[in-house]
Amino acid sequence: MAAAHWQEAARRWDVTLEDGSHHSARFLITAVGPLSAPTMPRIEGVETFQGQSCHTARWPHEPVSFAGKRVAVIGTGATGVQTIQEVAKTAGHLTVFQRTPNWCAPLHNSTIDAAAMAQIKAGYPEMFRRCQETFACFLHTPDPRGTFEVTPEEREAFWERLYAERGFGIWQGNFRDILTDRAANAAISDFVARKIRQRVKDPKVADKLIPKNHGFGTRRVPLETRYYEVYNQPNVVLVDINETPIERITPTGIKTSDAEYDFDIIIYATGFDAITGSFDRIDIRGVDGLRLKDKWADGPQTYLGVLVTGFPNMMMLMGPHTALGNIPRSIEYNVEWVTRLLRHAREHGLTRVEATDAGVTSWTDHVKSCGVGLLSNEVNSWMTGINSNVAGKQTRIIARYSGSAPAYRERCDEVAAKGYQELALA
Repeated sequence: MAAAHWQEAARRWDVTLEDGSHHSARFLITAVGPLSAPTMPRIEGVETFQGQSCHTARWPHEPVSFAGKRVAVIGTGATGVQTIQEVAKTAGHLTVFQRTPNWCAPLHNSTIDAAAMAQIKAGYPEMFRRCQETFACFLHTPDPRGTFEVTPEEREAFWERLYAERGFGIWQGNFRDILTDRAANAAISDFVARKIRQRVKDPKVADKLIPKNHGFGTRRVPLETRYYEVYNQPNVVLVDINETPIERITPTGIKTSDAEYDFDIIIYATGFDAITGSFDRIDIRGVDGLRLKDKWADGPQTYLGVLVTGFPNMMMLMGPHTALGNIPRSIEYNVEWVTRLLRHAREHGLTRVEATDAGVTSWTDHVKSCGVGLLSNEVNSWMTGINSNVAGKQTRIIARYSGSAPAYRERCDEVAAKGYQELALA
């Protein structure tokens, strides 16, 4: 979709697709995703490279062989970590260009045979019930104990168990205060740093892989499979671009402040213009031609993360200010709530559904209050609207709902139970 313009007289949206075709719709439902607008680094010469290159979100549809190739990966976020650990298996030589290291934890993936899969599927009902109850819709939820309410021995044993388990437990099932208490966060960060040093043989390389500007869990935690062991391989080199910045991409590779590297393949794992970026790339205009991008110039303002004043009949799935968490579980509720609202509109002959200014102010203030005290909201990341690869995205905002998923659903259900009286309906 290239554009969507509200037509007040007709109470409809005029939608323009990228092929130039026009379509008219009573209701516009956005399902653009919080991480769907990839960003390339603002480095001179990107277009001059004569080898093969791509962003990880725009991967070639045909197989890519790294065997015997000189490969560069720029970026060590979640996607970069996944890419690096795979490319290193076959590349002739891999050079990783890192700006900001991230705290990573082992995923402990393994092959699932037919019997194990049958057992997993048999547990789906209990699994889904559990996800409905937990804070962020994961199987894991914060431990009710505080970090320092147990003995040092109990704390260490608990962390060792979480580190050895599959899944998100080390992040989502940790002590309740690791994301709010600085001392608690420092303790878990020290534990994971020790793990990195144990797994990476070269102490200098290990030190470069340990974050210094944020604590464990305050940014998205990439889960990995032998990622740190990659740096023990003779065919892998880590370049810290804080020490030796990339000056430009050349026709044959990458030039930093102290060296020139030749590559056959460059992979850009440089992330996304998150949460609002996918909206910004569409020319969405509401009442009186107001652009959504301008409406959100100082940060998103929403009602329940679904509706926006001045943009009638537009409903967002997984928009800003919704309960993100485990997105497959979260989006199901989002879809069901919007479906019920549309059914209500149809059954009552409504042609205009819009949030009120009071409702948006109340919800946006609530979202901001939920984030008070969270260490993650003090950190530069896509979850706080900071993206140095995107012009104008260097101001911290609150773009996500930090309360619990059950509390979010309770509030939304309350609105529906009252017949959507908090909305402007006509």
